[in-house]
Amino acid sequence: MKELGVQPEAWGPLAEGNQGIFTHPILTEIGKKYNKTAAQTALRRNVQRGVVIIPKSVHRERMEENLNIWDFTLSDEDMAQISALDLGHSEVIDHSAAETAKWLNSWKIHD
Repeated sequence: MKELGVQPEAWGPLAEGNQGIFTHPILTEIGKKYNKTAAQTALRRNVQRGVVIIPKSVHRERMEENLNIWDFTLSDEDMAQISALDLGHSEVIDHSAAETAKWLNSWKIHD
């Protein structure tokens, strides 16, 4: 994407709260080293990879927590551990399915 000048953005940087992301043992353990939560660890990984994140929350304390990711940097080892968790596909939406492309293209976002 970067080669083509496209800025990557996480569709659901916290997996829509699924897959136990807030209590994942690896994310939790890495977060402890920095006094951060599993969610903050996951968000920081995306930022370090150059991915734009827009985490959703309706809770003020979680919004503040989501913003509190700029005072630490994950080590290369931490990044590798988290990268090893990648399933190789989205658990939120199937980006490769023709039906998904048709559905997304059916949205009218402007006149």
